[in-house]
Amino acid sequence: MADHVPTLSIIIPALDEAEALPRLLEQLAPARERGAEIIVVDGGSSDDTVALAEAAGARMVHAERGRAQQLQAGIDASAGEALWLLHADSDIDPFADQHIVWNLAEYGRLWGWFSLRLDSRQWLLRVVARAINIRSRLSGIATGDQGIFVLRAALERSGGVPMQPLMEDVELCVRLNELGPPQVLLKRITSSARHWQRRGVLPTILLMWRLRLAYAMGADPADLAKRYRVSSGG
Repeated sequence: MADHVPTLSIIIPALDEAEALPRLLEQLAPARERGAEIIVVDGGSSDDTVALAEAAGARMVHAERGRAQQLQAGIDASAGEALWLLHADSDIDPFADQHIVWNLAEYGRLWGWFSLRLDSRQWLLRVVARAINIRSRLSGIATGDQGIFVLRAALERSGGVPMQPLMEDVELCVRLNELGPPQVLLKRITSSARHWQRRGVLPTILLMWRLRLAYAMGADPADLAKRYRVSSGG
């Protein structure tokens, strides 16, 4: 292993995540004891998200609503040499933080992500998760729920978090690929299936395919975000 293992900051954007966030912060408690910095970036929650995060010992940062803005605010407030960009509804391995820093140190990669599992026994969602893992490995493009991690220096070289209302994770991966290939961890991160179940699995698959294709063809992320909100009833 390399002589230096990077310090880690864990950035969690949140908006009305009082139901899911406490479980994640409990899972992250061992990482905090090992020295990881945990920052929850609230985008204006109307529930108990902030109080619950503070009670769990997380550092609170407040930012304009929007995943990209919240991520960048958390990164700006953090001190770690490595950054883990984590969804609030994630379910993680108790040693996930160590998998990140050890792999970055051992293999000399600049960034990477975890393999994905969805928290549903529905067979179609199992197929979806497997397809996402295959697609991301082949394309070098991960989604935010795969727990993207990156060395701070590499993120800065890539221009920081893309300030766009949708597909910021896709654009970030595109930029990071220009610096070097990702380290894809076989260890899995479990993500909530609630967004798939809310509008239906097949409609969600078709929607995301259309949005990703449109983005690849140069569509404006702001227009795509409007289409996404309309499809969500928001």
